[in-house]
Amino acid sequence: MKKQVLSILLASTVVLSLAACGKTEEVSADVQEAMGAVENAAAEESAVAAAATEDVNAKSEGVMTYAEYVAAPVDSEVTVETYVQAAQSWWDNTGTFYTQDGEGGYFLYSMPISEDDYKKLTPGTKIKVKGFKSEWSGEVEITDATYEIEDGNYVAEAVDVTDKLGTDGLADYMNRLVSFKGMTVEAANDAGDAYMYNWDGSGSQGDDLYFNVSSNGNTYTFCVESYLCGADTDVYKTIEGWKVGDTVDLEGFLYWYEGAQPHITSVTVK
Repeated sequence: MKKQVLSILLASTVVLSLAACGKTEEVSADVQEAMGAVENAAAEESAVAAAATEDVNAKSEGVMTYAEYVAAPVDSEVTVETYVQAAQSWWDNTGTFYTQDGEGGYFLYSMPISEDDYKKLTPGTKIKVKGFKSEWSGEVEITDATYEIEDGNYVAEAVDVTDKLGTDGLADYMNRLVSFKGMTVEAANDAGDAYMYNWDGSGSQGDDLYFNVSSNGNTYTFCVESYLCGADTDVYKTIEGWKVGDTVDLEGFLYWYEGAQPHITSVTVK
């Protein structure tokens, strides 16, 4: 914002300086160019200000609030407005997405979508989704969905839920971008490995990574979902290089499978 205001002031100074030089055609053209710069800078500042003040929880007619979505029974039809936070995968003309507004998360599972449109649903993109609220092994999701791309943009910041681990309150953050601070890397198996490829160690590089971390004496199993963060990503490589006993901060989406199973997207080794 400060940079934009400075640009406007500088452009305005140029206009005044040029205008003082006389009314030649050359000066007139320079003045017009400088005026255009002022107008463009003002328009950019206005757009940034509008995005900053957007109410990401405001819903259009016929669209549920997050509270109404939570209260809706499983298998009922739901309509939500939400913002894409991450695209997990595209396969056979369906896409799976993590999305959220300012109040909660919505997991869109196997939503029919062309590959071209899948690429358009970048982080922050606002969409209106109509489908059915479903549940699979504890994970609440929207299936058989249709979508419309709408105006608006919102990228969520991770919410620290470290103190929610092991409590019923953790489920309130399902499908949201969350963080876990000061976790300790524990052995992932009896051999003392710091991670495993696949949940049972049967995989190889490129498969999902599973690992254990602890906080306050309790151990939890987290995952790097390979469709979301593959072997070429920083998070995948960092986990392949960490050691049992390391202290780490983690960030990712709170997926649920027979309990919390966060899909980690960022790791910081302390």
